[in-house]
Amino acid sequence: MWGLLLVLAAFAPAVGPALGVPRNSVLDLAQPATTKVPGSIPAPNSSLAQLPAETANGTSERHVRIRIIKKKKVVMKKRKKLTRPTPLVTPRLAAPRALYQHSCPPLGLESLRVSDSRLEASSSQSFGLGPHRGRLNIQSGLEDGDLYDGAWCAEEQDADPWFQVDAGHPTRFSGVITQGRNSVWRYDWVTSYKVQFSNDSRTWWGSRNHSSGMDVVFPANSDPETPVLNLLPEPQVARFIRLLPQTWLQGGTPCLRAEILACPVSDPNDLFLEASAPGSSDPLDFRHHNYKAMRKLMKQVHEQCPNITRIYSIGKSYQGLKLYVMEMSDQPGEHELGEPEVRYVAGMHGNEALGRELLLLLMQFLCHEFLRGNPRVTRLLTEMRIHLLPSMNPDGYEIAYHRGSELVGWAEGRWNNQSIDLNHNFADLNTPLWEAQDDGKVPHIVPNHHLPLPTYYTLPNATVAPETRAVIKWMKRIPFVLSANLHGGELVVSYPFDMTRTPWAARELTPTPDDAVFRWLSTVYAGSNLAMQDTSRRPCHSQDFSVHGNIINGADWHTVPGSMNDFSYLHTNCFEVTVELSCDKFPHENELPQEWENNKDALLTYLEQVRMGIAGVVRDKDTELGIADAVIAVDGINHDVTTAWGGDYWRLLTPGDYMVTASAEGYHSVTRNCRVTFEEGPFPCNFVLTKTPKQRLRELLAAGAKVPPDLRRRLERLRGLKD
Repeated sequence: MWGLLLVLAAFAPAVGPALGVPRNSVLDLAQPATTKVPGSIPAPNSSLAQLPAETANGTSERHVRIRIIKKKKVVMKKRKKLTRPTPLVTPRLAAPRALYQHSCPPLGLESLRVSDSRLEASSSQSFGLGPHRGRLNIQSGLEDGDLYDGAWCAEEQDADPWFQVDAGHPTRFSGVITQGRNSVWRYDWVTSYKVQFSNDSRTWWGSRNHSSGMDVVFPANSDPETPVLNLLPEPQVARFIRLLPQTWLQGGTPCLRAEILACPVSDPNDLFLEASAPGSSDPLDFRHHNYKAMRKLMKQVHEQCPNITRIYSIGKSYQGLKLYVMEMSDQPGEHELGEPEVRYVAGMHGNEALGRELLLLLMQFLCHEFLRGNPRVTRLLTEMRIHLLPSMNPDGYEIAYHRGSELVGWAEGRWNNQSIDLNHNFADLNTPLWEAQDDGKVPHIVPNHHLPLPTYYTLPNATVAPETRAVIKWMKRIPFVLSANLHGGELVVSYPFDMTRTPWAARELTPTPDDAVFRWLSTVYAGSNLAMQDTSRRPCHSQDFSVHGNIINGADWHTVPGSMNDFSYLHTNCFEVTVELSCDKFPHENELPQEWENNKDALLTYLEQVRMGIAGVVRDKDTELGIADAVIAVDGINHDVTTAWGGDYWRLLTPGDYMVTASAEGYHSVTRNCRVTFEEGPFPCNFVLTKTPKQRLRELLAAGAKVPPDLRRRLERLRGLKD
């Protein structure tokens, strides 16, 4: 029985708030949804006054009895009596995204388009809880009371708290989205509020109920994280908007994070300068694409550029959705000798949607510009083979897409359908490598590259997502050299290692042997990204990465065991970084053109870095054929790479002189000097290897041939020396 109550209680946020029912009451859903329950706050007269992100199915007529348990209580302010609007029949709820699409876009609190100076409040408990922290989905630091807390919070003695946003010019306000305080240590959220408007910040009017003529009291949050949407009964044109908390969680204080839905309007008196709308001159499809729309778009790109594109699938998600890849090259479907393979992966976390759209935009752009004869794009497509995986976690994305960009919250849709975080799901190869290094076994006994999968990871019952298995097989099938993993929620580029070397350390600088290369790659992307280079922007959440050039060692940020970056480096030849693209994980569609402009040059410039370093072919002296799996070792760097099946290789290096050794089983090793300059490369560094006598003998005996006299005498002399 207790287990059933706990399970049902888990659904309380999705049921109680949607029907205006307190979390600690018993609700018979067989009754009409408009039944007034003592202590509840009825929904105001609006098209849909309240819409938590979880609610969308209109379950008011189901004959199910649910007990909702919640110990915390919601109380009214004691200093005055709250006049409640007349309860009205609540319409059946539409899907969140369907409703949200008919309202105005976000003003830009979450995306930082609204500056701190345009946010004010009646009071603040501290600077870290000031109005500049009242942004939707903002994340707090680990310590309460620091400069980076997780909401705006009014002082406890503030009799009339308010949170105010200056739109900067006349704007048509259509709705408000709120959350509670993000904190590891405290629970604070507003449970109801009023809304007021002004053109001069002195004279204010409220949002009124059509039937009663009284100010609407909007029901707000029942937990700290779920975004709750309230559409205004009637849109209001004004410059300023205020949220006035009326009730909040007992024992807490009025704390909120918010986004304002607003449409620009023309100023008839031309008193205000027209706000520059973010945009792009590229003729691309700037909208969010669900699975069906993504497939359709990729097909359209292929049909427009059939000679340079190929669509293939690397596997399926847990729900059976295919993981589609767009390949772009002058010879699609074919690995050309000497041509490096590069990839972009997005959507590992399904709710981080910007990377997905950027890759869909990138494939459109490369197609269009190739047809136009753009020399930069033409060179990219003729000198390398590009693979774009826009959605590694399509199941999670479909959940996030259904909620809508501002309503999905910070975490919903992040995991796959098995509740697995894919960025912690790759095999931990760091630990066995570091243990072998501590025992002095690397590289003579244990290799410093291409570490094998641990036995536990290959078992049938291992907790490995099908999406992860598909990507690992993809990595093994194609000799990737360079990659970037596109995420969202911050503005920074992180590079391996992602896992701390000290066990249980939350963060610790843990560089790879190729730290110089990874810092170069990260700096190239960060230095080409317009948003990261904007010196006037504020930090997204609780860390200012701009002081370090917007790059950071992943483990020095927070440890991530089983990351794709570390696995790619230790199990394959591929160097991979993580790009956190935006403060907003799921930007609204109207922000996509500017986000494309922020990242377009960075995406292209990063791909061009595959030319940095040395490249060549390792051949057999006798046959002149390429030698597969030959090892390329660089003196002073304890990490090797191997040749592809045709004998070709690519070794990313920063400018300098290097002693490079090529070796292969059955061949004499060869060492030569290779110089990497600042000029465009890569520097050619080819090798010709000679078979050892033992290898020659093996091949002759395998072919059934007799051993030549000179070789027989040489082998006899070698045996005599051993004796």
